[in-house]
Amino acid sequence: METETQPTLLFGRFACSSSMGELILQAAGEGIFGIDKDGITVFANPAASRITGWSVNEMVGQLSHNLLHHTKIDGSTYHACDCPVHATFVDGEVHYVDDEIFWRKDGSYFLVEYTSTPVKENGELLGAVVVFNDITERKKAEKELQKIHDENHMILHSAGEGVYGLCCDGKTTFVNPAAARMLGYEIDELIGKPMHSMLHHTHADGTEYPKMDCPIYAAFNDGEIHHVDNEVFWRKDGTSFSVEYTSTPIEKNGKLHGAVVVFNDITKRKLAEEELKKAYAEVEKMKHRLEAENTYLQEEIRVKHDFKEIVGQSHTIKQVLNQIELVAPTMANVLVIGESGTGKELVARGIHDLSERSDRPLIKVNCAAVPHELFESEFFGHVRGSFTGAIKNRTGRFELADGGTIFLDEVGEIPLDLQSKLLRVLQEGQFERVGEEVTRSVDVRVIAATNRDLKQEVERGKFREDLYFRLNVFPIEAVPLRDRLDDIPILAQHFISLICSRINRSEPRLTNANVKQLQAYSWSGNIRELQNVIERAIIIGKGNHLIFDLPDDMNERTEGTNCQDKKTDSDLPYNETERLARDRINIKAALELTKGKISGADGAAELLGIKPTTLSSRIKSLKIE
Repeated sequence: METETQPTLLFGRFACSSSMGELILQAAGEGIFGIDKDGITVFANPAASRITGWSVNEMVGQLSHNLLHHTKIDGSTYHACDCPVHATFVDGEVHYVDDEIFWRKDGSYFLVEYTSTPVKENGELLGAVVVFNDITERKKAEKELQKIHDENHMILHSAGEGVYGLCCDGKTTFVNPAAARMLGYEIDELIGKPMHSMLHHTHADGTEYPKMDCPIYAAFNDGEIHHVDNEVFWRKDGTSFSVEYTSTPIEKNGKLHGAVVVFNDITKRKLAEEELKKAYAEVEKMKHRLEAENTYLQEEIRVKHDFKEIVGQSHTIKQVLNQIELVAPTMANVLVIGESGTGKELVARGIHDLSERSDRPLIKVNCAAVPHELFESEFFGHVRGSFTGAIKNRTGRFELADGGTIFLDEVGEIPLDLQSKLLRVLQEGQFERVGEEVTRSVDVRVIAATNRDLKQEVERGKFREDLYFRLNVFPIEAVPLRDRLDDIPILAQHFISLICSRINRSEPRLTNANVKQLQAYSWSGNIRELQNVIERAIIIGKGNHLIFDLPDDMNERTEGTNCQDKKTDSDLPYNETERLARDRINIKAALELTKGKISGADGAAELLGIKPTTLSSRIKSLKIE
């Protein structure tokens, strides 16, 4: 306002020189009044009258200070000498105030904002013009805003989450204490700094994180909220921590001004999640293992084990039991040697039950019953689709036996090309499922059994020598029944009790004659054959008597063989010594005719009508070279 050049417009003692100026004063929304240098009001516009409640005539000629400005908001007296309005025509300066009150005619007051501007003419101070507004509502709004601001400020400072703001240049506008604490900086060190280069510059693996790919920056480029929970922030000391954050755009009047970022250190949560994943994987592994074990045990239940323990008290069986007690507590692999039906599996069970692994299963594999093409899958398992017919994942026997014992019956039947993989499991405890590249580890004790001469198989190139030595750490021979005849009475009674209990019959009496009859037989089928003979006798028996239907040993030999030591009277019974001598002569004669060939076409076993394994056992027991 050109106050110094228009004094006649403002003060009543001058004629109004501008009708346009008068119209402006009358139309103005702000309250306007003028005072002379004595503080007397010389004019007031309608807005001033409306706001204060005084008429213009009531205001003109009165001391404005006494009329409007006599006390402060707290009720204390406001002396004219302290009044900024009066100060204007004392110091000739413009004074602006927005924290005082003006009083209305009705005795009420309102919050006021005013400017007091000096009026000069030719360098002389004539008075002042005051422009004021009722700012009560604005002050209320500002107070509410300040309250909200203070509450938000308190929330930001109290929040456990890190919070910081960015302008569109990526520089920090504010940071709360939690953010500074987690990042290891002071708040002043972060304000105005480019946050991306300070805490978000690289991925967890150390590769560079380009600014253009940063989801935080994306928020004030695309106006979308971005949430991330698989990245890291970097601290001042160079360490990193797993972070979860949300970047929310700040928008005003349709224009993006930056973003606010709320983040959390989720390192502990990530570690907990990893532990949960591991635990879940272990549970799943255990679940599959238990399912597989359950399937295996169901199969085992269907094949009833008739031998609950090794029965016998002969010297030879006591030697076997002593060997079992010696080797069971160790981790040594055991090779059980013996003819079919001699109880090799019982020996394996005895070793397992006395070992520290007895709380884990004894897994049995009958190698003679596994097709050549399925050996690897049977031992190590397979994954779905690895070959035709592999419709689901399968756990192998070695994995089932982890922590326990695996019994490889008829180990000599394992194909030569698979023996190297078996050797690897024994040496390193590692294998891969068929169709899978993942290497798995197991801790398994191996007990193998065979009715073959593995050393001879090694010499013939049909069994790996290194695998033979790995299995044959502690050999145990399962004694054939003919070499433990003293145990036949105990075994026979054991089977009688067992079978009668199973088929719900009363037990018949085992006589001395029965025992002598059983001891006189050669038992090529060993204990298994004894069990079958007794079961047949119980089934067909009448009353309390047992009648054993034993085949004639003569039927196992060739009747046309010329034997000089043969008795002339075939009707006479043979005692045990005579029978063994007769067997020796007969076998030697067969070997001479076949030039020492035991098995195969035109071999001695075929000539005698018995199994090659039975013949080999008899040659050994009779010490025939």
